[in-house]
Amino acid sequence: MDSIEKLNTAITLVEEARGVPLSASCVVHRSEMLEILDGARDSLPQDLFRAEDILAKRDSLVEEGRSSSEQMIASAREEVARMIEQTAIVQAARDEAQRILDDARAQAADERAEVESYIDGRLATLEVILNKTMDAVARGRDRLDGGNDKDVLSQLADDK
Repeated sequence: MDSIEKLNTAITLVEEARGVPLSASCVVHRSEMLEILDGARDSLPQDLFRAEDILAKRDSLVEEGRSSSEQMIASAREEVARMIEQTAIVQAARDEAQRILDDARAQAADERAEVESYIDGRLATLEVILNKTMDAVARGRDRLDGGNDKDVLSQLADDK
């Protein structure tokens, strides 16, 4: 048994020991208890040395693994970067993407100019219509102000 098991056995012995009436004390077999505790004391240094050795090995393995993984990751990143830069397919794709962007920008500029021209034409038509409407409104107001009815009728006939 290792030291922990021996200490657990001693605890169990004390817990199961017969109690002394009207007291918190108990009766345990002295030689049996001393034998268990001596055994625990004797095995404790061995257990501690084993535990320290295991912890040292664990720390060493963890550090070695961490170092190795960092080296692998760095190496893999360098290799990936080198492969990407050296690949002709990537360069061709970049060139094609730039050409597509340039074509799209040129097409957008052409369509914008076309739309602006269309809007300008529609606004010019609207301006003509509004000018005619303003002239008709002005003539109507003149007529209401008492202008010459013949002049208004002749102007209306001329407009048609």
